[in-house]
Order: sequence, then C-alpha cells, then structure tokens
Amino acid sequence: MNIVCLDLEGVLVPEIWIAFSKETGIEKLKLTTRDEPDYDKLMKYRLDILKEHNLKLQDIQNTISKIKVLDGAKEFLDELRELTQVVILSDTFSEFAAPLMKQLGYPTIFCNELVIDENNMIVDYKLRAKDGKRKAIEAFKSLNFKTFAAGDSYNDLSMIHKADGGCLFRAPESILKEEKSLKLTTTYDDFLTEIKAFLNKN
Repeated sequence: MNIVCLDLEGVLVPEIWIAFSKETGIEKLKLTTRDEPDYDKLMKYRLDILKEHNLKLQDIQNTISKIKVLDGAKEFLDELRELTQVVILSDTFSEFAAPLMKQLGYPTIFCNELVIDENNMIVDYKLRAKDGKRKAIEAFKSLNFKTFAAGDSYNDLSMIHKADGGCLFRAPESILKEEKSLKLTTTYDDFLTEIKAFLNKN
C-alpha cells in the first residue's frame, strides 16, 4: 500500500508567516524554513518578535482567515486522494491550520501545538516530535507503506530522503543548489505526474 506525505505551506497554501509579515509590516517575520534550516532557532526568533510588538495569537489567526489556498491546490489534492492515501506533515500549528484544512476538504494533517498564556500571547510551542516529518515516514514504512514525500523547505529534506520516493515542489534556489539529486516540480500537473509514476511502480 502507498501513502503520499506532503508539506503544507508553500505546497498547498501560502506561507503563513510571510502573509503575517505583510499584514503587520514587520519585515523580519518573512523568514521561513525555506531560509533557516534550524526550526527551533527560527521559532524562538519569531516568538521574540511577537513579544516585542505585543502581537497575539488572535492577530495571526485574523490574517490566516484571509488566506486562500494556492490556485489549483484543492483540485490537485482531490485528484491525489482518489488515487492513494495522503497525509500532510507540517511544522505549522493546529491553531493556525484549521481554517486552511476546511478549504482543502479536511485532509489528515500531523502538526504541532502552541502554548498560549491567559493574555492570548504565544509563549512557547510543543513539537509533536523532534524531526517529526522524518519520524512519520519511518513509522509509515514500519507499517509496510511505500512512502512518497514532497515539500519545498529545509525541514522537508529529511522526510524526502527517508521516503521510498519524493521530489521538491517550488523549492528556492538555495535548496536546489544543495539538493541536485532531487527532482523539482513547479506545477501541480507535473507534481501529479511524478507521484503517479511512483504509484505505478509500487
């Protein structure tokens, strides 16, 4: 049996932190896992900025409520889910993901959780597991799934390399230079073709 594991932001929906950066005018919040490989370092950096500007969870959720999924993402995901099992493996947070999952037809998602204080401030975060994307792939493989993984950021690379097959989707030049062995897809049609080729072999 096959299972396809996809990143969320940059693959199916726009980058949440970039959208929030534009909404607030805080340039520093544009930094994402496409730029910074160390997720803990990135999140601590973000939390410091939120605290400095007294920005609350509700402020971010207000921005998320305006975000639309990427053009063609829902149709791509619908067609893919007719072919095989699909799980979204994301380092975003359940407090961010809910409205986006509704737009995508409620696919299965594994993500993390935020720690919120009594003032609605984000004070910390709880990872489902360290390097959780790779560990999810390992778990699926232990259950005899043939796994395909895809994403666009540094935090997707370990799951792509661990999976039985995979590719990059609209990844930045910095990653392409470092990961020359990984195939790049830039349209949902090509993405689906790549996944179908994998499914047909397994």
